[in-house]
Parts: sequence; structure tokens; C-alpha cells
Amino acid sequence: MSNISQRVQQIAACRPQAIALSSGAAQLTYRELDESASHLAGYLAQHGVEKGSVVPLLMERSFEQIVAALAVMRAGAAYLPMDTAWPDQRVLAILKDSQAEVFLAPYDLAGRLGSGLRGICPSRDAGAIAKAAPMVAADLPDDSLAYLIYTSGSTGTPKGVEIMHGNLMNLVTWHLEAFSVTEHDRASHIAGLGFDAAVWEIWPYLAAGATVQLPGPMDELIRSSPAHLLRWLHDGHITHCFVPTALAEPLIQTEWPETTLLRYLLTGGDTLRRNPFPNLPFAVINNYGPTECTVVSTFGVIKADGPTPPPIGRAIRGTTTYLLDENLQPVARGEIGELYVGGASVGRGYRNLPQQTGAAFLADPFNVEPGGRMYRTGDMACELADGQLAFHGRRDTQEKIRGQRMELDEINAVLSHCAGIAFSTVGTRVDASGDKYLVAYVLPDESAVLSSRALQEYLSQHLSAAMIPAVFVRLKMMPLNTSGKLDLTQLPEPSAENELGEANTPTGREATELETAVLATVHGLLGSDAVGLDDDFFLSGGHSLLGAQLVTRIRSNYGIALTLRDLFEAPTAALLAAKVEDLILAQIENMSDAEAEAAL
Repeated sequence: MSNISQRVQQIAACRPQAIALSSGAAQLTYRELDESASHLAGYLAQHGVEKGSVVPLLMERSFEQIVAALAVMRAGAAYLPMDTAWPDQRVLAILKDSQAEVFLAPYDLAGRLGSGLRGICPSRDAGAIAKAAPMVAADLPDDSLAYLIYTSGSTGTPKGVEIMHGNLMNLVTWHLEAFSVTEHDRASHIAGLGFDAAVWEIWPYLAAGATVQLPGPMDELIRSSPAHLLRWLHDGHITHCFVPTALAEPLIQTEWPETTLLRYLLTGGDTLRRNPFPNLPFAVINNYGPTECTVVSTFGVIKADGPTPPPIGRAIRGTTTYLLDENLQPVARGEIGELYVGGASVGRGYRNLPQQTGAAFLADPFNVEPGGRMYRTGDMACELADGQLAFHGRRDTQEKIRGQRMELDEINAVLSHCAGIAFSTVGTRVDASGDKYLVAYVLPDESAVLSSRALQEYLSQHLSAAMIPAVFVRLKMMPLNTSGKLDLTQLPEPSAENELGEANTPTGREATELETAVLATVHGLLGSDAVGLDDDFFLSGGHSLLGAQLVTRIRSNYGIALTLRDLFEAPTAALLAAKVEDLILAQIENMSDAEAEAAL
């Protein structure tokens, strides 16, 4: 099985004028790609780059960045993609951990890497690179490194994942077959460069002789705007694209031009919660895979009438998935187990972290082949009746709110289907007393009018009272990081300026005796006398647990069948008192005359 560099070299020999890379009016043919990479590989070799070396690339999305990555692999080394938007401290920490001696970067970015490395600037050194002896693509062992990519570590320190050429070629071979890629196809390249999805966007298509389309200088808005992305994909005649989940959801729930050439929309990176509109002109593919297993481990076609949330599909070719219990024994179909991935996609391990590698990359007891390994993902899933896997969140991300364990994904799965919401996510915050509470973040559709009370009422129809967020925060945009994945660190603290409100009309009169009594109960629970007769209980610091206590006290005081649903429908003291009065009157109407006289 030839490697990526050999594939490109073969295509350049057979179809030299075929377009490999395109961006706006700029193009690079396969001959130009191959020749540029060959000379740069030779120049790298002159500077000590050899098999086993790691070469960081601190470069913008560009033809030059892809040429550089190909050149590093042709030299027998592993490339390390880095995002120029990363903070300097992250860049420096990764450089130190990678143990690299040479880096590639434009002149204006080279200074960020300090003085400990030899810097090669392709534009500055273009003359010397062109004179370097070209390097011919050669066979590389399957267990030699192809690329090193860093993920966020649980300790806050990035972890370097080592992916081998055998891993990469397994991904490429499966991809070309699964998505019928030919030399006539055009694929998009929009994922963040530090995100391993960028690996998937580039190499399968260049291995097939297809064209990879990069955004032009004026196109960067497509990475944050579904409308701009749709137009770019259509106008660019893209046939295959990968779109991060947060952008994919609105794209698959909108009408597309009948003239679109898109055949496959691939998504992944976060939990997909919505099914596509029926009759889209392309297939929607949900993908799952940790970085440690070469981008993709499972995939499945998502149907408009399929289960919600959509499943993550089945294992890709050459890869095996296991659902195991705490004793590494398989769980029964339909039961939730921890997801392990085995087979040809499992990477070498973590760079310079032997203990963490040993804990996550385990011997595969189900593989008869000697040396087989499996990766412990930390994700939970179950097998559906049709053999697909349903994702059930992280093993370690359950939250405990007021004594009750809950999965935040479950809450958001319900919230995301509420009309008028373009995007949502659920998190936790801690109040002044140290108690944890739920916060829902929502990005409304352009024409939607949302209120916290309406959302709470909607959620109460599907979830237990303890799972209803106490606060709803309006977002102005989706919180995405440079990779296009959700960045929860960008979520704002709840404040009077960003919380969803509920307009209440003041009564303009003195409170009745019943209203005064209900308001006093509210004051006692919230610990504040500042809450007025027309102030929303939930927007004044109340949450589901306090709401349940409020309902219990009023039921006890008046002997009525008040429910938490009643409180959601009548969240102010004035409205709640009216509800209480209605229940009392209804109860009296059902009494005998003697019982009614006694009650009064």
C-alpha cells in the first residue's frame, strides 16, 4: 500500500496539469505540488530533517501549508500542524514537548517560535529551496510517524498524539471507497489547522487526484456563518465537504439549491442533535472518532426520519468498536458501555507520556492478531437494534446538581428541538453561596422571540424538575474555537444584560391578602425581600429545586393540588396567587355544603 507522497507523485506523472489545489482564482497543479514538495523535502534534508524527525508548521491555511506538510512526509518525517490563532504560550509548550529542531513558518510568524529552533521560511528561502536536489517519494514503514497533533489534556497541558502512516492510509483507503471519490471531485478545506479533521479534508482527495478547495482571502466568514458557507459550497461546485457539527446543524435544516453538486456533507466534532430535512440533494454523514484513532472511527448516514439524536454509525473498515463494562467485558445489546476502538486506526500513543499511553492504549483481548491494541475513549454508547451506535456522553462529564446526577447532553437534546432556537448548549455555574446551578445558552433564530418562561415550560414537558435550567442566556453567536468546535470557555457569565427576560405588567394596585402571603413565601425561599409581586420567580434567583419547595409549602398551606407545572405557567407571585385562588374555588365547588362552610 503506497503512502500519500507516493500517491501524489504518481498522479503528477500521469495527470500533471490536473488541479490539486484551488482558492479563488489561484490554482496549483499536481505537477507544481509534487515538484514544490520534492525540492522542499530536499532542502529539509539538508537541514537535518530525517526519518523520525518532527517538523512543526506554524502557517496559515494556504497552498504553502499543504506543500510543506507533503514535503515533511516525503522527507520521511512527521509534520506537526499548528494554528496561528493559538496563544503564544500554547505554541511554545507544544514546540518544547515535540522535541523538534526545525520549523516551517512565514517570516512574520517565525519570531513567535523563539531562538531555540532553526526556522525555515519558504518565501524567504525560495531561491535556496528551488536549488535543492528534489527528493523522490519512497516507501515508508506503516509504523513510521506521519503526523503529530496536539489535543487538550485533562490537566490543561496539551497532549501530542502520534499517528503513523499505516493509520493514515487506512483512513484514506476507507474514505475513497465509502464516499466514491474520483479525480473529478472537489472537496472543501475549512477545518481548523490544529484540528485533525483538516487531515481528513486534504489527504484522501489528493490521494485520488481530486481538487481541494481552500477559502479565498475574503471567504473566512464561511467558517462562522452557515448562510455564507452554503453559498460558498454551492458556488465552488464542491462535491464533498466536512463541516463541524455546530455549523452542520443549520445547514442540514435548510433548503438547498437544486443545482448544488454536493454529494456528501460529513460532520463531526460534537454531538449531532438534529436530523436533516427530507429530500436534501446530498447524503448527511455523522462521524465519530477521537484524535487518537486517526480522525474517524465510526460513520453513518443520517435520515430525516431516523432516531433523534442521530446515531454515530458503525466502525469504518479496518477498525473495530467494543462496548465494555468496568471489567472489560462486552455489555449486552441495548446496554450502555464504554466505547473502545481497535484495529488499524489506533495511533501509536501520546508523545513523551508513557503512563498516559499505557492507561489509554491497551492490549486488545478480542483481536487474534498478535500485538493488537485498543484505545479507551472515555465515551459511553450503546448498540441499537440495527447495529449502529448511539452516543451517550462522556464517562466523566455527568454533573451532580443538588444531589441528583444528570447528563447535560440529555437536557440540551430536548432544548435544541425547541422552536426558535438555532443553537443551544447547557452548562453549570456556581452562585454566591457555592451552590451549582444549570444555565442554558441559546442562540435564537433571526426572527424568533424567546422567553425564559416559555423555554422552562417547554422543558418541563420532557424533563424532571431538577433538570430545568435556572437561567437562560442569550448568545449573539455560536462559541466556536479555531477548530470550529464548541469552545465552552467562551460562554459568558449570566448577567442582567444577557439573560432572557419575561415582560410583566405591573398590577398598579395594592396586593391582596393571598398575594401577600404567596409573596412572603417566595421571599422566604429566595432570601430576599426585593422580589416584587410581578417579578419572575426563576429570573429572581429561583431554580427548579426551590420551585418544588415553593409548590410544596403552598400545597401544605392551602390543601390544594398545586404542581410545578403551575409555577412555570404562573411564575410571579401575582399570577401564582391567582392560580391558587382558582384551585381553592374549584376545590370548594366539589365539596358538600357543610364541607364548604367549614372550609370558609
